[in-house]
Amino acid sequence: MTTVTYYAEDHEAAKAWYTEFLGMEPYFTVPGYFEFRIGDYQHELGVADRKYAPSTQAEPGGQIVSWHVDDLEATLARLLELGAKEFEPITVRGEGFVTASVVDPFGNVLGIMTNVHYLAVLAERS
Repeated sequence: MTTVTYYAEDHEAAKAWYTEFLGMEPYFTVPGYFEFRIGDYQHELGVADRKYAPSTQAEPGGQIVSWHVDDLEATLARLLELGAKEFEPITVRGEGFVTASVVDPFGNVLGIMTNVHYLAVLAERS
């Protein structure tokens, strides 16, 4: 995975919300699109103006990209504090795999997780 793109009708509000949540400004901005580099491998999280979305969808759904976080409970609490709505509660998927997801204020599903395999790969590369 290199880039995940979310969509927002209020593009400037989305930029402010993700900047607040991530604690950084986007590294790339053009009219109708901005992008952050996040995580250990600097993957890209982009947000495009909803007018560029390939289809319209009334409800959140589809695939969920889960971002590894160090503290799942604290990250979920922060997302909810910023106005995201719980989509799926903290769920143990197996030993070392715990997920949760929210719907951001712009209708996108944002997954978060702790993952022992991710940490093992990260340790190997360090």
